[in-house]
Amino acid sequence: MIIFGTKGYLYQLAILTLVCGRCGNPSAHTLRKRVNKFTLFFVPLFPFSTKYATQCTFCGAEQQVSKEQAEQLQAQGGMGGPGAGPGAGGQAYGASPQQPYQQP
Repeated sequence: MIIFGTKGYLYQLAILTLVCGRCGNPSAHTLRKRVNKFTLFFVPLFPFSTKYATQCTFCGAEQQVSKEQAEQLQAQGGMGGPGAGPGAGGQAYGASPQQPYQQP
């Protein structure tokens, strides 16, 4: 018996201030990378699909972008910074990149 399937990973690459094409508001947009990997016996082996998208935090509209556009946006103002390698600023979805709040 062979058990195979897929598993999806969502990485937040950057938070950018852009004008939304749907609502027209200048607001924060998250740049995300979604990677689907083939799994064999629940072990992820290789990616077979990678997609990039921005999502408006004001209205929730999501827009697909190409890899080149995503790299340009990330270089302009992302957490990874210009010249950062692939995935340098990526945080897995749900992982907290901030430090916990401490009262003075």
